Amino acid sequence: MRLRTKLLVGALIAVSSSQVQGSDAKLLPDAIEKLTGLSGKLNEKENVFKVSQPRADVKVAVDQWTMPPFMGLTSWAAFTPGRKQDLMVMGDLVLFQDEVNSVMSAVLNNGLEVTALHNHFFYDEPKVYFMHIAGEGKLETLASGVRKALEKVKEVRGKNPVPTKSFLAQGLPSKNSVTPKPIEDVIGSSGQAQDGMYKIIIGKKAKMDCGCAVGKEMGVNTWAAFAGSDENSIVDGDFAVREHELQPVLKSLRSSGVNIVAIHHHMTGESPRILFLHYWGRGKAIELARAVKAALIAQENSKEE
Repeated sequence: MRLRTKLLVGALIAVSSSQVQGSDAKLLPDAIEKLTGLSGKLNEKENVFKVSQPRADVKVAVDQWTMPPFMGLTSWAAFTPGRKQDLMVMGDLVLFQDEVNSVMSAVLNNGLEVTALHNHFFYDEPKVYFMHIAGEGKLETLASGVRKALEKVKEVRGKNPVPTKSFLAQGLPSKNSVTPKPIEDVIGSSGQAQDGMYKIIIGKKAKMDCGCAVGKEMGVNTWAAFAGSDENSIVDGDFAVREHELQPVLKSLRSSGVNIVAIHHHMTGESPRILFLHYWGRGKAIELARAVKAALIAQENSKEE
């Protein structure tokens, strides 16, 4: 049975590869279902094939009401012909806090992009986050990327059926004592110290639609704040990135083991468009500083297409 399934998928992929790229490419619902492991529905009018998976494995309460998946707790991915390549995909993954970063790595490592990460509710228990994904490319790459992301969810829940409520890292010292100089030397910028903590802020520039210039003091900045001790530290902060810089910075931070906790915008009508990603890391202060620096380098080296 498995051999027959593999042969069917292989044949469908071969047909897909022979299709004309761009808007003339055809959707192959059977192949998408096989590769994602999900059932879907074709909207012929919009030429979109959408697969979905309700989050029914963990009960979620919002404002003390048990919420059915129908009310907005369903992961989905929608496929349509692309412009530059065969297909494009957009989707939304319903995740719990302890799933977000391992799933994000699976997405980034398998040909897809992460375009937003945020909450949809207040007073949800357990807390629910929504990771928006996108991509353009070959059917096999996109659909397999969606499947691997959802398989990662199953892997996390298989180890811990109940979502965890912390990163489960060792506790921090009761008194902060981070040494600023090594952090400055690695990142290449000076900052400010307070009560054994240390923060570096790097300004960016943009212009609002009213014509007003905005920069570092108006909140358009990248920052990193360190607390704890040199051997047992946290870093939290925010990267202000242009759209083409987002994926390289995400990949860099995740490859360094830094957790991404939000991706969103802070403004409307700015030019260039600025997105903000918030992060949280644990480890030795010098290693966390190197992770921030590596992401800054990735941002600097990214090229706008």
